Amino acid sequence: MAEKNVKRENKDNKLDEMLRVDNYTPDFDPEKEPILRVEHLKQYFKFTKAVDDVSFTIKKGEVFGLVGESGCGKTTTGRSIIGLYPITDGDVFFRGKRIGMGAGALKRWKKEYAEAKSAGDTAKMEQLKKDKVVHSDLMTKIQMIFQDPVGSLDPRMTVREIIAEGLKIRGIRDKQFIDERVSDVLEKVGLVPEHAERYPHEFSGGQRQRIGIARAIVLQPDLIIADEPISALDVSIQAQVINLMNDLRDEMGLTIMFIAHDLSVVKYFSDRIGVMYFGKMVELADSDELFAHPLHPYTKSLLSAIPLPDPNYEKRRKRITYVPALTHDYTKEGPEFKEVIPGHFVYCNSEELEKYREEVARLDANAGK
Repeated sequence: MAEKNVKRENKDNKLDEMLRVDNYTPDFDPEKEPILRVEHLKQYFKFTKAVDDVSFTIKKGEVFGLVGESGCGKTTTGRSIIGLYPITDGDVFFRGKRIGMGAGALKRWKKEYAEAKSAGDTAKMEQLKKDKVVHSDLMTKIQMIFQDPVGSLDPRMTVREIIAEGLKIRGIRDKQFIDERVSDVLEKVGLVPEHAERYPHEFSGGQRQRIGIARAIVLQPDLIIADEPISALDVSIQAQVINLMNDLRDEMGLTIMFIAHDLSVVKYFSDRIGVMYFGKMVELADSDELFAHPLHPYTKSLLSAIPLPDPNYEKRRKRITYVPALTHDYTKEGPEFKEVIPGHFVYCNSEELEKYREEVARLDANAGK
């Protein structure tokens, strides 16, 4: 077993040498800055503001849960970060380097650069040039697990071809290395090397999702964006996939952005949770803090929808309906993302901020009793 682990470690080191992505961020210190920083992200489509001014950070090694109902913009956020959608506005930084720049941000950059040029400020011009660079090669260290394990796998490719595609795109041509790497990741996700010669239709839904996970980890990423990876699976299989991702997180030192609509699953798996509603981030806090002090009315609405295996509780459980127009009065002052207590942010105005702080104090007092 020890010999097998040494061989795997040697292959992993060889992969790092072949990709050389870490050379782009030699000064990155995970103790001082987050591995992912999203600033004022906007993703507008023709008639929809799918993501509207969303900002958050993810620390190295943590699981960041992003929850909300269907259509709230959480999947679009993940796809925008990884570059599947061109960003309307805002910036995305990974390992301290820019990997995404929206059209609006580029427009502001051009204006700032023109002002520096007209003022003859060469130092600022050089700094702006450096800031503008988009390090697309760093995308190798971010991979995505998609929601649909059927639609995300090419039915005309074997499992070996599906998993090895990323390696080949990165210019790796050593067939023996590719075959060994594919076998390794198949074993990591609970499959066997013999599965490499089969096609996706020969597997169950849970096995297909394991293939999707294998494809995501084959390049040894730092960050995994998991877009509702268990929602299309049977309940009996969901726990297995979650436990597999937990094991891979510990084994590979992964950072995970976990997108879901089920708060109970997110609580089990996540260190911090962000709640989205209609393109806005309405609440952000540590997992335990969010469940101890749910403040935004929409968060309370989501929590009220979680069933428990207790007939007496279910008889008394009342659903909370969130209607923004009846809940908030923003005629005098609009809402902003404000820190209620350290590390706990809510989308609110000043009047609501005071109410939320009083609510936290009241909840703590009641818990003390």
